[in-house]
Amino acid sequence: RDNDKDHKVRLAVGNGIREDTWVEFLERFGNICIRECYGATEGNVGFINYGGKVGAVGREHFLYKMACKYALIRFDTEKEEPVRDSRGFCVEVPRGETGLLVAKIGKRTPFSGYAKDKQQTDKKKLRDVFEKGDMYFNSGDLLKIDDEGFLFFQDRIGDTFRWKGENVATTEVADHLLAVDFVEEANVYGVKVPGHEGRIGMAALKLKENMDFDGKALYQHVKNYLPSYARPRFVRIQDALVVTSTFKQMKVKLAEEGFNPALIKDPLFYLEDNKGYIPMTQELFNCIAEGRLRL
Repeated sequence: RDNDKDHKVRLAVGNGIREDTWVEFLERFGNICIRECYGATEGNVGFINYGGKVGAVGREHFLYKMACKYALIRFDTEKEEPVRDSRGFCVEVPRGETGLLVAKIGKRTPFSGYAKDKQQTDKKKLRDVFEKGDMYFNSGDLLKIDDEGFLFFQDRIGDTFRWKGENVATTEVADHLLAVDFVEEANVYGVKVPGHEGRIGMAALKLKENMDFDGKALYQHVKNYLPSYARPRFVRIQDALVVTSTFKQMKVKLAEEGFNPALIKDPLFYLEDNKGYIPMTQELFNCIAEGRLRL
């Protein structure tokens, strides 16, 4: 309405707001103070974006870092484990690089674990991180810190995949797909291809009401905004994207189902270089599966 900015709301606190939604919200409702935060119920580390920088989940503060020792460490997405140096210790990433968030477990920053699940609790503990005998909480989240100390969520471990020797962050790719006018929701994941190392990108899309899929427009968009290795090679159109009870997108089942049109009844599309997204056929699938068509 014309009077959308006429209200008494001054503050919004929470987590999980997308950057594009954040911008649209402020444009529509005016200068509301948004305080995005990051944390987990069982975790021993948390942040709040007290500076208000759009897209950031928190900001560093030297006093907090003295009380709660945390770091972003280099992580191998293929082996799904932290990278260790010649001495067997983890490697901290420099500013601007994506790394796994870990926080030291101690008296001030305890990690109690999961009730009646010792196996899951132990999986969250990283030992000998920076020195022999130390122990850190493994958040399972990949974050990045910019030059101003703002933290940005990049992906969950297991969601990021590797293709052509490059790491692909699914949330980043999904954000670009959501900028396309006919896309309502996007879920990006990696699928295995016979004869190829790593996983290639695939996206499940929900289209906006009364809008059609435009393969050429989508190709032009990903070509303009994403490097070749990060462009989804396959697209699956769904009526609704499946989420968990806490509204997290489900990727594992979709990744297992792959891109075989004989098994998937949803419309499937294949990215043909310099042409755009074309309907996925059984013949195309057979060519890829038999190695006659290299990706």
